[in-house]
Amino acid sequence: MITLNVNIDHVATIRQARGGKEPDPVTAAVNAELAGATGIVCHLREDRRHINDRDVKLLREVIQTKMDLEMAATEEIIDIALGIKPELVTIVPEKRQELTTEGGLNVAAGLKSMQLLCKKMHDKGILVSLFIEPDEVQITAAVKSGADMVEFHTGTYANSVGEDHINYQFKRLLNSVKIAYEEGLKIAAGHGLNYFNTPLICTIPNINELSIGHSIISRAVLVGIEIAVRDMLALMRFNGSN
Repeated sequence: MITLNVNIDHVATIRQARGGKEPDPVTAAVNAELAGATGIVCHLREDRRHINDRDVKLLREVIQTKMDLEMAATEEIIDIALGIKPELVTIVPEKRQELTTEGGLNVAAGLKSMQLLCKKMHDKGILVSLFIEPDEVQITAAVKSGADMVEFHTGTYANSVGEDHINYQFKRLLNSVKIAYEEGLKIAAGHGLNYFNTPLICTIPNINELSIGHSIISRAVLVGIEIAVRDMLALMRFNGSN
């Protein structure tokens, strides 16, 4: 059964729009867990545009399932991760000008630094996931890095228009999951997944987790986060093949 990790970044985005204290992403995380989420994802960006240091510290204290800290491989953020010790860190590329993460990490181009990062995290008992494109070169590099897991970037699939393009991107993901599974990696998928395009992803064997944020938080504005999470879980259970 594929499990669901809920990204609560955009709860903080709404809070930051007014510079106040609400809505509180920590409260959202607790409610998501109560609704059945098996993990909470938050991205501590260098510019702190949404999730901030206070959020990360409190989330570490209150999360009862699994904390997945998305982060760029920068010295400052690495030190924070080593200090708070989430169960999992997901290493992502990060650019100041982007609205959201635009693509996968080029692990092959920075293999040595990624090997060092994985060792640092493992020495503290922290698992490492690498956010990559569904590409065999990057999968091979992820294995060489010592990472425990890969999260495949599903943004291109999610943004595809037309049956042929959707099918092409789906088959690309299907093949990449097969390769990663055979290499012994745990597998997650995320970015751009919503209540319409997630069911097809759930038919791919051997995906362990989905990481979904924006669509769940958007729905939560209208129906509440507990209902939004339960609706997504219902879709996943109905369509899942794992």
